[in-house]
Amino acid sequence: MRRWMLGVAAAALVASPVAAQAETIMIGEPSWPGAKIIANLIKEVITVKLGGEADLVPGANAVIFAAMDGGRGDIDVHPDVWLPNQKSLTDEYVDGKGTVALSKGSYEGRTGFCVPTYIAEEHNIKSVFDLGTPMAETLFDADGDGKGEIWVGASGWASTNVHKVKARDYGIDTFLEPGTEDETVFYSKLQNAVARKKGAVFYCYKPHYVHALYDVTMLEEPPHDPASYTIVQPNEDADWFDKSKITTGDAVKTVRIAHSRSLDSRAPAVAAFLTNIDLDSDTVSQMTYEVVVNGREPSEVVKEWVAANGTTVDGWLGIN
Repeated sequence: MRRWMLGVAAAALVASPVAAQAETIMIGEPSWPGAKIIANLIKEVITVKLGGEADLVPGANAVIFAAMDGGRGDIDVHPDVWLPNQKSLTDEYVDGKGTVALSKGSYEGRTGFCVPTYIAEEHNIKSVFDLGTPMAETLFDADGDGKGEIWVGASGWASTNVHKVKARDYGIDTFLEPGTEDETVFYSKLQNAVARKKGAVFYCYKPHYVHALYDVTMLEEPPHDPASYTIVQPNEDADWFDKSKITTGDAVKTVRIAHSRSLDSRAPAVAAFLTNIDLDSDTVSQMTYEVVVNGREPSEVVKEWVAANGTTVDGWLGIN
């Protein structure tokens, strides 16, 4: 049943100035840990602070945006929109059709390639250009097939396509084969490599638990230059790979929350909350660490955080 609970305790209604809504809010849940945690955080605020109902719906970026565009309530929220990685989607649905809105608040993200620091120091690998060498081919050859491996991200991530292009244009893929297995699969391999002090190179970003879990070094890239950074995503052109060219590092990312504009009428209090929510990298990193490294459930971690940060959450809701 896609309806708010009618039997909300009176005390909860007094504590919140928000009127009960008529919809269960469906929150998209992309595959990476930060997105899962923020999705759970949004659900916690809706159910506990607004006295409503919300569910999580696993999905890839393009699927979530298309559902938000539809405005039927199949998926109402994308919890972790990385820009400019997902710019093709916001260009279409936010700036073009106007069916999706972005939060005012944001947190900062950084992306690139990382290696364990012991590899950086022992083999003097400090730059992405150090990966396009015969030495790197041997150092990062985990399966013994004569060519090294580099994880560029999971299938379905917009950033994975970016880093496939980078691997080509930095001259990396001549020596290292780009891999796109699921993040959990790759991090199992990374754990094994670190335990044996072996080579590993991989797409990495901040905030992310890997920076607390292991001592890793983000490799240097040329400073971001928009003139040398052209990425065409598969949803824009079937020949996206050939038409893309990237020879500089990424711009610093801005990470926002997106919601279907249909919520403005279907659940206006929720739409207002999603517009005002404002997180920071340290908060996201710490919650990610608790979930991934300490093995806690996202719902447990966010429940604890919301209870301890009532003033911040009330600010998102316009209560204080």
